[in-house]
Amino acid sequence: MTEQPNTLMNQDQKDASHMITPASTLNHKQTHNKQTDSEPAAPITPHPIFTEVNQRCLIAAEQLKRYSEPSLLPTDTRTAPDLDIGFGQQRALKALYTALDIHASGYHVFAAGENGLGKRTVISRLLSRIAADAPTPDDWVYVHNFTDPRTPLALHLPAGQAALLQQQVNNLWQQAKKRLSQRFRSDQYQSKIEAIKNDTHQKESHAYDALNAEGKQYDLALTFRSFDNKAVFVHPSQLPAEENPPFATNTKMASGNKSPTATDKTKNTKHHADIHTDDDDNDNNVDSNNKYDSEYGGREYETELNNFAQKNHMQKRLSQLTIALEQLEDEANDAIEALHRNIARRALQPLFAPVYELFTTHPLVIEYLKAVFGDMVTHVERIVNGDDEEFVTALLATTPSRYAVNVISSHEPDSGAPVIFEDLPTHLNLLGHVEQITQLGTVTTDVSMIRAGALHRANGGYLLLEASHLLEHPYAWQGLKRALQSRKIKLSSLEQMLTLTGSLSLSPAPIDLDIKVILLGEADLYYQLLELEPEFDAVFKVRADFHDDVVRTHEHELALVGKMADIIDYAKLYPFDRSAQAALLEYLSLQAEDQDRLSLHSDLLIKLLHESNRQARLSGQNIVSANHVTQAIEDMDERSGYLRDLYWDELKNGQQLIQTQGSAVGQVNALTVVSYADSEFGMPARLTAVIQPNIGTGEILDIERDVDLGGSLHAKGMLIMTSYLRALFSQHHALNFSASLAFEQSYAHIDGDSATVSEGCALLSALANVPINQSFAITGSMNQLGEVQAVGGINAKIAGFFDACREQELTGQQGVVIPMANVKQLMLRDDIIAAVKAGSFHIYGVHTLNEALTLMTGLPIDTMNKKGRYRKETLFGKVLSRLMLWDENQDTNDDIDDKKSKKKANKKRKAKRQKKEDKRKAVKKDKDVTTDEHP
Repeated sequence: MTEQPNTLMNQDQKDASHMITPASTLNHKQTHNKQTDSEPAAPITPHPIFTEVNQRCLIAAEQLKRYSEPSLLPTDTRTAPDLDIGFGQQRALKALYTALDIHASGYHVFAAGENGLGKRTVISRLLSRIAADAPTPDDWVYVHNFTDPRTPLALHLPAGQAALLQQQVNNLWQQAKKRLSQRFRSDQYQSKIEAIKNDTHQKESHAYDALNAEGKQYDLALTFRSFDNKAVFVHPSQLPAEENPPFATNTKMASGNKSPTATDKTKNTKHHADIHTDDDDNDNNVDSNNKYDSEYGGREYETELNNFAQKNHMQKRLSQLTIALEQLEDEANDAIEALHRNIARRALQPLFAPVYELFTTHPLVIEYLKAVFGDMVTHVERIVNGDDEEFVTALLATTPSRYAVNVISSHEPDSGAPVIFEDLPTHLNLLGHVEQITQLGTVTTDVSMIRAGALHRANGGYLLLEASHLLEHPYAWQGLKRALQSRKIKLSSLEQMLTLTGSLSLSPAPIDLDIKVILLGEADLYYQLLELEPEFDAVFKVRADFHDDVVRTHEHELALVGKMADIIDYAKLYPFDRSAQAALLEYLSLQAEDQDRLSLHSDLLIKLLHESNRQARLSGQNIVSANHVTQAIEDMDERSGYLRDLYWDELKNGQQLIQTQGSAVGQVNALTVVSYADSEFGMPARLTAVIQPNIGTGEILDIERDVDLGGSLHAKGMLIMTSYLRALFSQHHALNFSASLAFEQSYAHIDGDSATVSEGCALLSALANVPINQSFAITGSMNQLGEVQAVGGINAKIAGFFDACREQELTGQQGVVIPMANVKQLMLRDDIIAAVKAGSFHIYGVHTLNEALTLMTGLPIDTMNKKGRYRKETLFGKVLSRLMLWDENQDTNDDIDDKKSKKKANKKRKAKRQKKEDKRKAVKKDKDVTTDEHP
């Protein structure tokens, strides 16, 4: 069983010995069949169908690239037309205008498109033009809230007024502090203070004199103890010698050396607080009485009791006087405070009046200025003394934080709306935050430490954000969404949200938000947000799609030249002449992979412009030509060609098995594209098919898929090709085989359906045992009807096989077979086009798998006879012949097996009968019994 397929293949090879080798017919040359040296070679005529397909599918050199006509372009970029900002992106700009014209909630924009298209540049320039004619938004400031210091107030003013308010308040502080210091050092202020002091002192003296006179009735004198300056009543004999006569106390009080006055509130309070009656007074009285008894011993006991009661009475009167004197001090202090406030009002009123006039049309500002005025008047002593931190100039500031005007957003008058791009959209950078400072282990903050975010700066205008950057930062998206939905900017402590602590911080009043936000991102990210974020569509209701390319017309070529000129002027590069412009346009068509389209990727264009400018500078030229552009492209290709060079080294050394001549059964050169980092190149890959006859029912094993090296698109292409083959032959004969397909020497992941046509060719070649011309490489997708469909990377694939053929020597018979739908995408290298013109390389475009098979095998594919059956010389006829041959061989093998089984059974029956006969004869001989038995 295992040797029969080889026998059949040899027989099929004999049947196919008359076929035309495709390599011999590419240029309509005659070749020789395999013959002995003595036999003359007979010329072989190509099959008419092959000739017709060859002529129909051959692509002329003029179709391989679309050139730009330099004579139709500007002389150089200095004479290029002006840049059209919205060139090629009319759909996106229309969506933007729609969003900008609607001021309802949620009409923000997601600009979808690939990175490198220049979305941000286009939108920024467009918004700058629109914003220039838009009204300038108000300025916003945060100021101290004198009623609730934890919630600073947010004030809005017309554009340019915030800085003016800040300047005026700073000047008010400087002038107020200077003027108040002058007033409180003036002689007039000192005289008024002395008058209050003297009046208070006089009243105190009269009160002490009256009390002293009352004490004389009881033979008691009022004096102050030397060690604590405390007023007490004593007998006149106990007075110090210098204070006799008893009225010396009045003299001391009148002199002002001992009695407290209103000149110093602290001293007055201390002095009079010490004047009271307590146990110490009683002890002193007892001691005094004891001394009195010792000096005047012999007094009666009643007299002593009488004196003690009188002294105790006067001490109580002294305590009552102390309370009265404290009230007198309070009145004096109130008078001094009233004097301070009156002085402050008279001093500050002229300073604040002109500021009131400046902001007379802003009631909230006037209210704040009045609050500042009242606070300065109330705390004038602390301001003048300068010993309170709240009234000391803040660090890196010119005013105390209490009077700071923190400008959050400010705009020049008539400057239009702001256009802001935030490249680091963290929660803090978007919504703002409140800074804190640590001093001696204490964390403090104030209104001057509030910092604005991008929403504050762009309020009243437009904010651009990279969507991917926004989603990288925790809480940033949630904060932005909340602000856009509520239309208010509310500062929140991110530290509290992250640490769940209850530390005290400021809670500034929210600011009204009027803004348009434009998110920039790729389309895939937009779909992910729609799926994963339920409220995304409610906030960003408008999607602006940016195109990757534009139709290649003369008008669009001129517009792209204008774009080049704009980039050149901005970067201060050398001008580009006509030939350089044409080369750049052709390169943009190559990047778009279409002769009739131009790529709009700005990053790629900027890169090529800079490198071309470098080539011109190195060559000593002051204008860039096509040669410089070509050299720049070659340099870029060389830098990204490391992996490609490794592959070509393996091909040269024979480690990578690629055959570009001869023919082989079930073996095809498939065209693939390798993408590595930022580089992409094409290379051929050997695809093989192996058939196992009489095993299975047409199953095809995809080895790449079974080992998880094939992607879902590759698996889809395999299934489509399998369905096509089953539909093609199952109506004629049962598929009594199984097959396997594999990319040889492929160890990386493979995806895409561009190998479907090559897999079909390899499989049908193996089924029919018909060799495939290895001078060809093929690529293309296929549907279930056998129609060949376009594939991607067609230029890189052709270049890869061309380079492989050149490495192994161009024979003039090599070429590639591609889908006809890809012909319009051809933008091949000039050396490949030159080889095609010289007839050393060929490119064919096919519409169906049959055309591809005809080119690859040189046979007709599906020609039928009058009975509706495939002719034997066709490829499909050979496939059916093999299917039937395998079936006949299987039947023959079954018959041989049946005959062997019958022969073995007959031999077994004969042996059994012989055994019985021998046994019977033995029994008859032993018993001499004669029987007439028959077996």
